[in-house]
Amino acid sequence: MNFSEVFKQSNQLCKVSPDGKYLATCVQYRLVIRDINTLQILNLYTCLDQISHMEWSSDSLFILCAMYKRGLVQVWSLEQPDWHCKIDEGSIGLVSSRWSPDGRHILNTTEFHLRITVWSLCTKAVSYIKYPKACQKGLDFSRDGCYMALAERRDCKDYVSIFVCDDWHLLRHFETETQDLSGLEWSPNGSVLAVWESCLEYKILLYSLDGRLLSTYSAYEWSLGVKSVSWSPSSQFLAIGSFDEKVRILNHITWKKVAQFEHPAVIDNTKTVYKEIEKRPTVTSDEMSLHNITVASSLFSTQSKYEISPLPVQIPVVKPDPDRANPKIGVSALAFSSDSRYVATKNGGFQVHSLNWHRSGDSLTLIGKDQLCLCYMDTEQDDK
Repeated sequence: MNFSEVFKQSNQLCKVSPDGKYLATCVQYRLVIRDINTLQILNLYTCLDQISHMEWSSDSLFILCAMYKRGLVQVWSLEQPDWHCKIDEGSIGLVSSRWSPDGRHILNTTEFHLRITVWSLCTKAVSYIKYPKACQKGLDFSRDGCYMALAERRDCKDYVSIFVCDDWHLLRHFETETQDLSGLEWSPNGSVLAVWESCLEYKILLYSLDGRLLSTYSAYEWSLGVKSVSWSPSSQFLAIGSFDEKVRILNHITWKKVAQFEHPAVIDNTKTVYKEIEKRPTVTSDEMSLHNITVASSLFSTQSKYEISPLPVQIPVVKPDPDRANPKIGVSALAFSSDSRYVATKNGGFQVHSLNWHRSGDSLTLIGKDQLCLCYMDTEQDDK
């Protein structure tokens, strides 16, 4: 396993393009586009304010940058660097922005979740969708881009509405068996919709496209429950990360648990453990001149590398404060590789904020608070 050099980024905004050719990172109000193979800078865009959210279009031709504090969205083109688009939501505000599957519509959620505005880049037409629920993941598109599932809250009850993305008309509308719906996610084949409760209850519900309840899964009761959910690309497995620091894998036939992974404090049953080593470069007296300090910004910067640690490895554990909200415990991030052979997890309060696999399945992007790096897996040696 090899690691690239460390690059700067802000707000954990780092994403690989859907075609796997580019790497986009945000540093304050700048958007940096790099070649995924050479990591050389291809384009540099300047936005009107600090970027809060960034997202690629499905065809990797456009990239969206949202500035929530100012209610602005800017869209940039990789093919035509001089072309750009700006959407201003005005006084109604902006809390979320994302692409539609066709890469030609933008969905903006206003403050207080009063409505969702659908903007068309081609026709400049505008559509409105009411009653979106403010939750962890209240909107998701099917993999083929035909349908959109939206969580709604009406009359103190949870509902799911399914829209057709061609003209945004309502296809299905049904009530869910949840007290406080926290999120939903389509299976990659688009046949099953996973819905889960808030963290106060461990409950996963599987619905069909027509609103039929296929199955319900609950691992335990009377404790904090689901924290993260992820489908495998093959739609055969559903990974559930919970506050008890375990990952449970369900199969798509019986919706029963087929595997369970834990995160022990001592690791002694794995092949290789990589540990990040940080060190500051030694500075000689000749380098302490005012010119070098001013020009060489990296003079006192921390350098890091990854070394193989001998087994067993003791993982440093920081006990969270039970009196504070949103304790940093449990499995907060799950990511399957493209071939569904591997699943990357993030447990507890580690410095890695998010995980993103490359479409080839042989590299993983690790995003920290202010930096990121690429992790390259030696899959050929594993196959042997």
